[in-house]
Amino acid sequence: MAEAGSDRPLYSCKNCRNPLAFTADLLSKSYMAKSGQAYLFSHVMNTVLGKKEERKLITGEYTIANIYCSGCGVELGWKYVRAFDPKQSFKEGNFILEKSKLVKEY
Repeated sequence: MAEAGSDRPLYSCKNCRNPLAFTADLLSKSYMAKSGQAYLFSHVMNTVLGKKEERKLITGEYTIANIYCSGCGVELGWKYVRAFDPKQSFKEGNFILEKSKLVKEY
């Protein structure tokens, strides 16, 4: 269920098939989240941003905001708002989507 006139593959919400991210925006598949494997994206769509909070993750401390599907409200992952370690600052502004919450569509 891609955007009208678009034939680019994308990832959608497994629960409601709401389009969330284009594969062209996928930066890495080497991340972990609550449910296991997660993907790092440079851009997501059709999501709602939760409140900012500080969270200690495997690679350090971050300010993050959970992201939710705008279609069904399921929690999908989070947005990196700020990395406290300068070596992790490349994550700032990027998004984690949990693989178990996604379906790849063409």
